[in-house]
Parts: sequence; structure tokens; C-alpha cells
Amino acid sequence: MEQLLNIMRELREKCPWDQQQTPESLTRYAIEEAYEVEAAVRAGKAEDVRDELGDLLLQVVFQSQMYSEQGAFGFQDVVQAISDKLVRRHPHVFESEKFSQLNAEDVAELWQEIKRQEKAGKPQSRLDQVKHGPALQQAEGVQKNAAKIGFDFVTAEDAYGKLEEELAEFKQALKDQNSDEIMEEFGDCLFSLVNIGRKLSISSEMALLGTVHKFRTRFAYIETQAQTHNKNIEDLTLAEMDQLWDQAKQYFKQQALYEKQQHE
Repeated sequence: MEQLLNIMRELREKCPWDQQQTPESLTRYAIEEAYEVEAAVRAGKAEDVRDELGDLLLQVVFQSQMYSEQGAFGFQDVVQAISDKLVRRHPHVFESEKFSQLNAEDVAELWQEIKRQEKAGKPQSRLDQVKHGPALQQAEGVQKNAAKIGFDFVTAEDAYGKLEEELAEFKQALKDQNSDEIMEEFGDCLFSLVNIGRKLSISSEMALLGTVHKFRTRFAYIETQAQTHNKNIEDLTLAEMDQLWDQAKQYFKQQALYEKQQHE
């Protein structure tokens, strides 16, 4: 760890690109690296997970170095802060004599209670409890918090009615060719769709990630088939790509069925 910290300090002293970075300019990379970790875990290759965790750690070290230069805090302060928090929020582990026979649900509730105690006295909106992160997760989070006080649709069917209303407004914005309204109404449609997923206990983030993974896999199939026939994918017509896409759907459907049978 000390080696990595020393490397980071030297990069900030000697590398023009690293010198130009600010805490604000780097936040996008932290988000991207977190997604890379998720993708590596999903792919199931330990070596890739190791490498991506290293890239994510670099973002922590980089940010810590910049704040250290400001005299705010350093990497060791970050480590100490999270260490203190883990001990504080796990009294059932570190003060086990006071807590016994706790199951996973009890532990989760204890964690939330300690968080509430930490934030006691601080003015907060109910929605402040929702962590910043991917927009889909934030949308689901604010909806869940609003639902706790009854600000919610009764059923998924009711929520779907709202989606239809938003789609009609989006269609009108397209007709009016108002770019600001198009973006706003598009966001409203996404928000409504997330609401339907929440009512059905579907994680919008995980559902979309699954679809992206599926698209990547099928598109790779098209690329492979094009290479097999000594063609560049850029030279394929849309009809040819659509045909290969349908083949990919059938191929992976049969593969999934075979794998399921092998595990039964």
C-alpha cells in the first residue's frame, strides 16, 4: 500500500495529465471503475476482478492524494474513518457480550438504527436518505422513500397508467420538436417505468444491466459470424445483421436451456 501511495505522489509531481486533475474531474472515473468491477464479477473471471478492484482503489488513492495536498485529509484518514465506522456499526461483532443470537435481519436493522443515531439532530429531507449513484437506483430509492408515507400507486397497473400518460406527453414533445421538453418527458417516462419495476419487485438497475450484457453477447455473435464468413461487420446490411441477431437469440436460448438441464 505504501508503494502505491508513493507512486501516486510521484505521478502528481511529474505527470502533466495527473497534475491537471481535480477531485471534480476524476469523479466520472470512479463511477466507471465501479461499473467495471460489476462487469468483471458478472463475467466470473477472478483475475479481471482483481485488476478492476485495483483500478477502483486507484481512484480512492488519487482523490486522497489531492485532498492531502489541500491539507484536508490523507489516505490514512480515509482508512481510519471507514475502520471506525465498521466497528461502530458492528457492535454485535466487536461488543459481542451485549448482543447475542442476532440473525441477518436483526443485524440489518441494527445497522440502520446506528445510522439514524449518527444523523440525529441533523436537518434532513426524507429523500436525503437516498444515496447518490446511478440514476435508476436513485429513482427507485426516492420512490421507495416516498411510498413509506403513502405517496405511491396502489398497484403496478396504476403505475402503468402513469407511464401511458407520460408516453403520450413524450410523443407530443417529439411532435413539437422542443428539445428541452423531449428530454424532460423522456426522463419522466424512465421514472415511471422504474416505478412499475419497483411495484413488481424488479431492480431497474439490474434488469437494464442484464439487458446490456445480453446485447453485448448477441452483438459479439454477429461479429464472430461475420468474421467466419470473411466479412467485416461494417459491410453487412441491416437485413443481414437482423438475421444474425435472430440466430444469436436462438443460439443463446438453446445454450441456456442446455446449461439448465446440466444443473438439474
